[in-house]
Formats: sequence, structure tokens, C-alpha cells
Amino acid sequence: MTYENCALCPRECYANRTAGKTGYCGCPATALVAKTMIHKWEEPALAGSGGSGAIFFGGCTLGCSYCQNRAVSEKPTGTEMDSAGLRKEMENLIAQGAENIDLVTPTHFLPTILPALSPKLPVPVVYNCGGYERAETIDGLDGLVDIYLPDMKYADDALAQNLSHAKNYFPVATKAIKAMFDQVGPVQMEGEKIRRGVIIRHLILPGQVDNSLKVLDWIGDTFAPGEVLVSLMRQYTPMPGLPAPFDRGVTDEEYQAVLSWMYLNGLQGFTQEKDAANAAYIPDF
Repeated sequence: MTYENCALCPRECYANRTAGKTGYCGCPATALVAKTMIHKWEEPALAGSGGSGAIFFGGCTLGCSYCQNRAVSEKPTGTEMDSAGLRKEMENLIAQGAENIDLVTPTHFLPTILPALSPKLPVPVVYNCGGYERAETIDGLDGLVDIYLPDMKYADDALAQNLSHAKNYFPVATKAIKAMFDQVGPVQMEGEKIRRGVIIRHLILPGQVDNSLKVLDWIGDTFAPGEVLVSLMRQYTPMPGLPAPFDRGVTDEEYQAVLSWMYLNGLQGFTQEKDAANAAYIPDF
């Protein structure tokens, strides 16, 4: 993987980032680390008692209008860090008791990140992404990532274009998530902690119940019960300036409709309480 003629993400800009050119993500040819922290609010099977060792990277290959991390994702933000510096940050987080190393939005910095993952860390590596990934890039992570934590945001291409500027989101994300599963296999638990496998996150959007039902249908049709876990999220928090219905939270009726469909599909995993939709849970960047 290389920053030269960059095709790390599905945008396939082919920008020569090593020569100072930038593509869709606008990022340089080195990692931008926006924040590192012990993150207590990931799914219980990830965070455990010690929390996830989260490394938030600046910039993003999507452009979600409702992004809670937009302070660092909308414009590339963070401290420039090479592979050796990243490795030191990972080891520091583990020394603080991190249950895993949680790479948050890492795709556009993989040439810097991958050398930092060798030799193998003593805790699982989590690839926390928006789901909009090239399957070929995922294939290049074999043996380095233990747990994939992708979003599955949209089954509706028009909605994907409107909210994330990615009209081909569904076919791209479904192919990528299948590649993740083919690589790490069915979920493997050690007590109440996940050690290997795929957790698919889905954020319910206000007024978009049909989109959520189609996403859950795809998961239920693609994987046998228990092969992957689903994290059904109701933490949507309106960002300033969004039009209706995205200027409000998810209603109890919308949440219950999607939750019922999750159970009807035989999907296992995690759900969120209503108070998860609170700006207090957004990391302070």
C-alpha cells in the first residue's frame, strides 16, 4: 500500500500524495493523529473494563453531513506522526490498560499505520471504519487486524449520495464487509470479550426506517445467526444546519420498529439506550 497514486479508498483519486498532491480526503502522506484516549463507550464486548485504546485519525474518505467527529474529519486535523510514533502511542495505551487498539477512520493513512502493527501487539487490533472500503485494501490487512468494526450506513443509494457523497455506498460496503468476514471468520469470544470477528454498526437515521430495515435484511440474508454481531445505534445527534428530518433525533417509534426487525432477522449483538443520543458522548477534540 502506498501514498503514491493513492487508491486506498473507493474514491480511487490516484493522487500522488508523496509529491504533495491531495485527493478527496485532502490528507498528506503521513498520519494525522487527532486524539488518543482510553475510550470507555465502545460496545461492551470491545471496551471491557479497561476501555478501548482509541486512536482517532484526522480526515475521512466519506463526507457525512451528520458526522459527530466532524471537528477532525471534515478538514484534515491532527499531529503528524510516523510509524514509530504510532507504535509508541499504541504501547502507551496498552500500558494504561487498553483492551484493544481501536484504529478510528484509518484507511487513508494505512501506509503509515501498517508498519506500526508489527511485531504483533498483545491485544486485538480493531479496524473502526465507515464501511466504505475497497475490498482489495481489506485483503491487504490479512493477519494484521483481528476485529473489524465497520458501519453499514445505507442500503439506499440516493440517501448515501445526499448525506455522505457516496452514491455507490451499498455495493461497495457490502463487498468490503464480506471481505472482512472472509478474512477473520465468525465471531470468536473469550468470556464476554470479542477476540476476533466482525461487528457491523448501523446508525438509525431520523425518518429513514426503510433504509434501516433493508440494511438489517442484507445482514440477515448474508450471514448465519451469530456469525457476525450487529450494533444497532440510536445515538444520532443533529448537527447544526441540517434540513428536516435530520434536524431532530430518532423517535421511540422509529427505534422500536428497527429494533423489532433486528430481532425478527435473528441478529445478535448490541443496542443503545435513548440517552446515547447526547453530545456529551462526542470526544472532545
